[in-house]
Amino acid sequence: MPKPPGLLELALTFNKIAIASFGGGLSAWSREVVVVERKWMTEEEFLSALTICRILPGANQVNMAVFVGVKFRGIVGAIAATVGLTFVPVLIVLAMAWFYFTYSKVPAMKSVLHGMTAAAVAMTFAMAFKTGKKCLQSPIGIALFVAMFVLSAVLRMPLVYALAICGPLALWWGWPRQPRAEA
Repeated sequence: MPKPPGLLELALTFNKIAIASFGGGLSAWSREVVVVERKWMTEEEFLSALTICRILPGANQVNMAVFVGVKFRGIVGAIAATVGLTFVPVLIVLAMAWFYFTYSKVPAMKSVLHGMTAAAVAMTFAMAFKTGKKCLQSPIGIALFVAMFVLSAVLRMPLVYALAICGPLALWWGWPRQPRAEA
């Protein structure tokens, strides 16, 4: 594992993630930068952290910035990573909001938004494919994935209810067990 990043490096890295993923795909970019480029976490650590970040209240990637920041530099690291993730995007969103409300009647604006949506969906599928290859290697893992997909995407069940159904099964399946001592 490389040496822990400094506060500025945490802030700049999460700023890079935020800017690169503008319009969607934040989880995919986080994985790419944190796991592949920086090697701050293994694939397994990232997936575990992402799972925790997704079931906790708040924005998933803000939670991830806090998680990574605390891992390396404690509370100050969490603040640096969160500021890095949010400061520039807030400025960009404010500017774009002004632009949108000023020019919202222009037909080209709708085309731009459709293109951004397509890119965000593609990034989400790319991340799901890359992480799925790693964690969906058993029939039970695949069954849990299918169950969550059906409950949330097909049946449109609220996430909290789908987690209440599948969560305990996933915890039971994934919980580390002591090897049995042979007599």
